[in-house]
Amino acid sequence: MKIIVTGGAGFIGSAVVRHLIMDTEHQVVNLDKLTYAGNLASLDSVANSDRYHFEHSDICDRVELDRIFMQHQPDIVMHLAAESHVDRSIDGPAAFIETNIVGTYTLLEAARNYWKDLSSQRKESFRFHHVSTDEVYGDLHGTDDLFTETTPYAPSSPYSASKASSDHLVRAWHRTYGLPVVVTNCSNNYGPFHFPEKLIPLMILNALSGKNLPVYGKGNQVRDWLYVEDHARALVKVATLGLIGETYNIGGHNEKQNIEVVRTLCTLLEELVPAKPAGVDKYEDLITYVTDRPGHDLRYAIDASKIERELGWVPEESFESGLRKTVQWYLNNKDWWQAVLNGSYQMERLGQGA
Repeated sequence: MKIIVTGGAGFIGSAVVRHLIMDTEHQVVNLDKLTYAGNLASLDSVANSDRYHFEHSDICDRVELDRIFMQHQPDIVMHLAAESHVDRSIDGPAAFIETNIVGTYTLLEAARNYWKDLSSQRKESFRFHHVSTDEVYGDLHGTDDLFTETTPYAPSSPYSASKASSDHLVRAWHRTYGLPVVVTNCSNNYGPFHFPEKLIPLMILNALSGKNLPVYGKGNQVRDWLYVEDHARALVKVATLGLIGETYNIGGHNEKQNIEVVRTLCTLLEELVPAKPAGVDKYEDLITYVTDRPGHDLRYAIDASKIERELGWVPEESFESGLRKTVQWYLNNKDWWQAVLNGSYQMERLGQGA
């Protein structure tokens, strides 16, 4: 099949593109605006494949979307393009409204316009897969509660509110227009090629530089962690095998407090990088507690039994194995993250006409 992946140069999107090219026979059209979070270097391993094509485009640009649909004639759209950093949404929510809500609406309309003119056979097999987050469900207060596919929405941040809005749009386009959609909501991802402002890569790179490891509040926020390559496998499985109109929650069965994650990283670095920056006795000594973010949810946890039961997906990595792989990747790929930190990775974006 031919699959359009929006946001395919981002963290999760690039993992999906790499999986599709390396592990399947599908063709991929990567549609990405190349904002700060898009990095084509994350796709160097597959960029020369004759089954891969890059389209530098914005999901808010309807004219370009219509051209891309007509030119490439996709069988599936996997929609991952999104503004996704909570702190950035608090500081500047407008970009989240524009990309996550208006962009999703524009993409839905372009997909609907394309889908309605397909032959009956292709129309029946077409899928629009919307990729969302567990943050739309808000906060869990009980220690044993889990998010299910029917948990009511209660978003807390501008980011999660914008994603909740896009989820509602996708379901409305299915209900009103019959557009064949599937939706996934996933827990926190981690792994290779993760933008360094997120918790795990930030802690790794700060520790290697002898900088403070800032932890919000007391660090007692609980998240369910999923290795990004496990998520990519799940997404492709849902896109190709999921039932139309259904939602699938994807989780790693790895609930950890943020402070536990940071301390585990410190322990791994003690083993893998015993030679520390000047003035650092133990990596844990770098942990500092900072003022909590506004509206910070305390606990997220996913019930992923539906996708296991119906589609046979389970994560392959434990938190321990995935975290070790992640730390080792950052140690082995300094060129990638140094280019992000010094901004030179954006020259690739400028080279694409951004």
